Amino acid sequence: MNETLVIVGAGRLGRSAHHILTTAGHPVVLIGRGVAIPRADLTWLTVPDRAVAEVAETVPKGGIVLHASGALGTDILRPHEAVGSLHPLMSFPGPEKGLPSGLVPAAVAGDEPARSSARSLAKMLGFSPFTVDGDRRLYHAAAVIAGNFSTTLLVQASRALAACGVSEDEARRLLAPLASESLTNTIALGADALTGPVARGDEDVILGHETALDALDPQIAELYRALTAATRQVKD
Repeated sequence: MNETLVIVGAGRLGRSAHHILTTAGHPVVLIGRGVAIPRADLTWLTVPDRAVAEVAETVPKGGIVLHASGALGTDILRPHEAVGSLHPLMSFPGPEKGLPSGLVPAAVAGDEPARSSARSLAKMLGFSPFTVDGDRRLYHAAAVIAGNFSTTLLVQASRALAACGVSEDEARRLLAPLASESLTNTIALGADALTGPVARGDEDVILGHETALDALDPQIAELYRALTAATRQVKD
């Protein structure tokens, strides 16, 4: 890929991508807020969704424009002629805290040659590109359920375990192997990986959990009940 590349947005993803590319020797310009955007063959907007349309209007015409939103379509980048998206299906805490260590799938969409450029950029970043042509709201919802909600679940589970006398930091470390192994098994087996009281039909245990969680924190108890109901559907 010999195109001039500009990344607009110095948030966690933008900084991470800039770090990956520069470390690998690829020339790239990172533009932060309030800085004029130079003309480039390829401009990748890694700004928040709410800012994509406004920032796209300030990108000089003539090059390919991509955004990094999982939820937005590519028409939001019009009237640029060649538009697309590159959305890594991964969480990026920022290069100061760490970079993903394993496979990073990255969703590509848009028109040609934008898709071609998005695929090339993904490979430069070490990502594995795949095409998403369907409803991007569903695509992004899937990412949120798998990624963001897994964080929520581990945090809330850790709060419950911490109430038994360990610190929340230690609770996260203790629960992590169980969470990780469950995900590994689910990748291989799907719903057949399900274990626990719902899978066993142990209603007395479930009721005991709900009673204890009601006393600890009604919000965690409400989450538990909702997830129990959802787990019953997975089981069936």
